[in-house]
Amino acid sequence: MADPTLSVVCIGAGQAALSCAAKLRALGHRGAITLIGDEPHLPYQRPPLSKKYLTGEMPLDRLLLRPPEWFEAQAVTCLTGERVTAIDRAGHGVALASGRSIPYDRLVLATGCTPRQLPASVTKGLSGLHTVRNISDIDRMALEFRDGARAVVIGGGYIGLEAASVAAKRGLSVIILEAASRILERVACKETSAYFESLHRSHGVEILTSVKLASFEGVDGRLTEAVLADGRRFPCDVAIIGIGVMPNTELAAAAGLAIENGIAVDAFCRTSDPDIFAVGDCASFPYHGQRLRLESVPHAIAHGEAAAAVIAGQGQAYAAKPWFWSDQYDVKLQIAGLNLGYDQVVTRGPGATGDYSVWYYRQGQLIAVDAANAATAYMVGKRLIESGKTVAADRVGDSSEDMKRWLVPG
Repeated sequence: MADPTLSVVCIGAGQAALSCAAKLRALGHRGAITLIGDEPHLPYQRPPLSKKYLTGEMPLDRLLLRPPEWFEAQAVTCLTGERVTAIDRAGHGVALASGRSIPYDRLVLATGCTPRQLPASVTKGLSGLHTVRNISDIDRMALEFRDGARAVVIGGGYIGLEAASVAAKRGLSVIILEAASRILERVACKETSAYFESLHRSHGVEILTSVKLASFEGVDGRLTEAVLADGRRFPCDVAIIGIGVMPNTELAAAAGLAIENGIAVDAFCRTSDPDIFAVGDCASFPYHGQRLRLESVPHAIAHGEAAAAVIAGQGQAYAAKPWFWSDQYDVKLQIAGLNLGYDQVVTRGPGATGDYSVWYYRQGQLIAVDAANAATAYMVGKRLIESGKTVAADRVGDSSEDMKRWLVPG
């Protein structure tokens, strides 16, 4: 049985760290719990940043995962605006940039990810270039989202597409520049890509694929255009860089912890140091014979809670149940499972209500579903995948089939 008085320090103050802290208290842990975040805010939701927060529909106080009173009531200390500079494994402490040192019995790394950056030779220090990761990023971007402005989005992944949809809805002229042969190429099949390409084009967004950005140009330090390798130039007032993220592993690596596509942990969220755990976006974990790193809110919550259970002496091996979502215009995309290694795709719809779903198979087994405004398809697909069951591909493609019947035993 674990000692319920152990002190727990979480480096990071996002969804994973907060979920770990809340679960520890729910399991009866009485020791000191400290979250250390480098932003000046209490833990907040990130998904709405590029959506309702950017549009002004969701104020800052509604972004918070817990109100300030919760931290006092739960005796959870949240140090905001503090940056950890080093982990002292031998001394069981973390050093802060402010000069303080915080001791720990158990340490949880919930350091998240950082957006990939373009080379300085491309960005040239110009103003008007933005990434999408935190509140400060969005606050700066929102000032430039004015009707009639021209926006260039670099990258056709989900972050870029979400930002493009908000920009288009705000009245900006938007063009997406994607280096791959289609948008969403890394994460989705061509059918899903085609669906979202059509959606964006229907809202006036221009999409160019198989193009390489050579540089941004500007006047007096201010962005004025994007230049492609083939010489084409696109005037723009604002650019959004959405070319992926990198896990924040620097502290862990400097402390000598194992790194493998993120901070490597075992099935019980432990790093190569048994007193140090890693959770959420920054951590890679065992998954069906391979090492996987997930970037999603559901995983951050579940992984944080899994680490808390282990610290509290009640843990089990973490069994990931991947699911994701993306909001673009009036479409909610819900994704169940992982489409890794798929060899067959079946589509269903669009139906009378515009619902459309894409079902992925590997060697005849259902492994993932992309459901666009198709809540039933998502629900059914998720339950089938998590139970290890499947439904024949020809039945999925038959729109006369009642999907809910696929969940009935027998």
